[in-house]
Amino acid sequence: MDFSGSNAIYLQIADYICESILQKKWKEDDRIPSVREMAVSMEVNPNTVIRTFNYLQEKGIVYNKRGMGYYISENGYKLTLELKKQGFLQEEMPRIVKIMKLTGITIADIEKYYNQTT
Repeated sequence: MDFSGSNAIYLQIADYICESILQKKWKEDDRIPSVREMAVSMEVNPNTVIRTFNYLQEKGIVYNKRGMGYYISENGYKLTLELKKQGFLQEEMPRIVKIMKLTGITIADIEKYYNQTT
């Protein structure tokens, strides 16, 4: 995985896991790769992956079965969707609205553009 941007690496790994959940690659009660497996595949320190899993566990997205690994929680999809929506509204949307205001782009302009490209 290529890490870039201003977000901490553990949050970028969390984004990867969340995207996998939203794409339904991992479903409720599916076991996700272990800390060691994830660290090797992502080429990061296992402590970084542990931090990611702790973060997602605090959000209720994953849970730990002692000695067995981490699993997607029963409401994992719903909680992931809500987390990503909130992140978009708080982080991305203000920047988009600012650009729209500065350039005079309207919702109608966006609709027209997307109707032409699809």
